[in-house]
Amino acid sequence: MPGGVTGSASIPAKGGVIAVAVVAVLVAGAAFDFVREMVWFVAGNLVEVSPYVLPGIAVAGWVGASGAGDRLAERFSGGMMTMIFVASAIGAVTPVCGAAVLPLMVSLLAAGIPFAPVMAFWLSSPITDPAMMAATAAMLGTGFMIGKTFAAFALGIAGGVATWAVGDPSWIRSPLRPGGIAAALGCGPKGDGFQARVWMEPDRMSRLWREMRATTWLVLICLVPAFAAEHALQAILDPNALTAFVGEGATFAVPIAVFLGAPVYLEGYAALPLVRGLMNQGMSPGAAMAFLVAGGVISVWGAVVIAPVLRIGAFALYLFMALAGSLLVGWTYGVIA
Repeated sequence: MPGGVTGSASIPAKGGVIAVAVVAVLVAGAAFDFVREMVWFVAGNLVEVSPYVLPGIAVAGWVGASGAGDRLAERFSGGMMTMIFVASAIGAVTPVCGAAVLPLMVSLLAAGIPFAPVMAFWLSSPITDPAMMAATAAMLGTGFMIGKTFAAFALGIAGGVATWAVGDPSWIRSPLRPGGIAAALGCGPKGDGFQARVWMEPDRMSRLWREMRATTWLVLICLVPAFAAEHALQAILDPNALTAFVGEGATFAVPIAVFLGAPVYLEGYAALPLVRGLMNQGMSPGAAMAFLVAGGVISVWGAVVIAPVLRIGAFALYLFMALAGSLLVGWTYGVIA
């Protein structure tokens, strides 16, 4: 009798094990298909953007190896409007971003460059550069790339002029906090001269390859997970999930994109596939532009580094110009796109 009970009880137990095993096999098969599709999606997109990104990587390497990037401070000369204009133009097209922009800004301010042109460069430089322009054109279209580049230039000019218009309070004359981090980060241009023909000097060629390898690695470690996230986003989200919030006609699409961009934005290359996926889910062009610009100039990660370097008034002005400028850029692009 006991043996019969045990035998009868083992039948549903075995059935449960078989059911779990079948479910596990089905889930594994579905996961395998999903991962396989994701790998092909990532590989295909890397091939698609490579003709656009590779020339930008080469330009970025040349700027570093030739010494062009190390001599930016020498271009800040002349009248105030001239300096603001030049700083905005240089910031909009040179590959100075992320980790490089902070020590460069500190060195410019420490060298006595007025805060207005430095503000112009600071606002325009994180938004785009040659490699970023190419990647933006590849993933979001030439029109979006042109709009983003012009936005960087316009935001730089607006920030520089606004800083100039504030007048001459002490925090404008000396925007850096005395001592501390500002002093530690005062690493400016290397001063090794400018040589356009980098192939003439082995040391410069060595630096060229190092710069290109570093930039290529940066692009890969940003784009691969970003493309993977885009694929997952398309698979998970309903096509109209975001339309009510950041889609065409949504009243607060641009402000939501700006205040979403600050905490979510991690890196420019990684943001492009994310934005393309969001646009596929209904995000409006104006909100997409606002997200990219706001994320570039006022991400939480950048603000945390900037805040200890600038005095409170200077940081507040930077924050205000970044937010206001991102809103205006988003609304304007939404009208003309």
